[in-house]
Amino acid sequence: MNAAGKESDNPRRQLSQARKIVVKLGSAVLTDRHGDLDSRFFFRLAGQISRARERGCHIALVTSGAVAAGMKRINAGQQPGSIPQKQAAAAVGQSYLMWLYERAFGRWGMMVAQVLLTHEDFKERKRYLNSWHTLTTLLTLGVVPVINENDTVAVEEIMLGDNDNLSAMLASLLEADLLIMLSDVEGLYQQDPRRVANARLIPIVEEVGADIERQACGPPGHKGVGGMLTKIQAAGVATKAGIATVIANGRTRDVITRILAGEEIGTLFLPQKGRLTKRKHWIAFVLRPKGALEIDRGAQEAILKRGKSLLASGIIGVSGRFDRGDAVDILSGRDVTFARGLSNYSASELERIKGLKSSAIEDKLGYKHLDEVIHRDNLVIW
Repeated sequence: MNAAGKESDNPRRQLSQARKIVVKLGSAVLTDRHGDLDSRFFFRLAGQISRARERGCHIALVTSGAVAAGMKRINAGQQPGSIPQKQAAAAVGQSYLMWLYERAFGRWGMMVAQVLLTHEDFKERKRYLNSWHTLTTLLTLGVVPVINENDTVAVEEIMLGDNDNLSAMLASLLEADLLIMLSDVEGLYQQDPRRVANARLIPIVEEVGADIERQACGPPGHKGVGGMLTKIQAAGVATKAGIATVIANGRTRDVITRILAGEEIGTLFLPQKGRLTKRKHWIAFVLRPKGALEIDRGAQEAILKRGKSLLASGIIGVSGRFDRGDAVDILSGRDVTFARGLSNYSASELERIKGLKSSAIEDKLGYKHLDEVIHRDNLVIW
């Protein structure tokens, strides 16, 4: 193989071909050692984004930092003790955060736009598509979207540190080529580097599985709420959508520029083959299951080996409270979840028709929505 062929096979070098990129910035990257938002970092970030745009890249930012900025102003840097206090801190800090982005990016002749999202904006299909239209239009106009969770109303997101998952869902929504997650760690290590002095950095992860999640470091410091585990889970979501993902230290000099140049920085998670459609990725990773269906071995084999839909005859157990159109997990006889889909029947309806042939559904219920409980087009296999 010639040198050019070898370079094309190098997954790091292939990152230079990325044109649509999502960059996630953690609070620990955006703040200095005193807990203040670091204005110098914003200017350095803007310079890197400007250089990437010169090479034809469209970049969206997912930012943390609103709560940290607000805490510094209303609580003198003390950790707020309640969710309402965190929400108040986010409300105070968000305007200052965006002012820093506007000032820094304006110096490089770039315009930024604030976009606040919650999980509901992804869960509801119409809002999901509206978000896509807005963000795509901003990128087309040359505006840099700066996306944050709407922490002032999204209680659950504050508690879970969901900006990592938000960045993965956003990358899927935009059908990005690359997701870069910047934190205060170099990447994924084989052991926790805070406890093991010679812990080795893992340069490339081919697939995110249980073994990789077990290697995640523990909880982060006080400035952020997402730990390494949430970043790995987000990388798993993104790579299943066919999106390469890099976790790296945001304080590394010119980190974005160097990642796009193919340098070995951080941990690269390789995209999986067979990219899920946007709809199936939405079903698998955006919707939250309302219940579960346990199916027999014959139904499992029909789904896995013959690409069939799920019928009532194969269902042996129903759990949870869900309505028609809700997402449900599909379990094998050993309680192992292997798929997720949109149910054409409610939990109460399925309790009555489980185990029945499709031809008997109308006699049992007095009506029939469809022959399939979950149609193959609305079914995602892990």
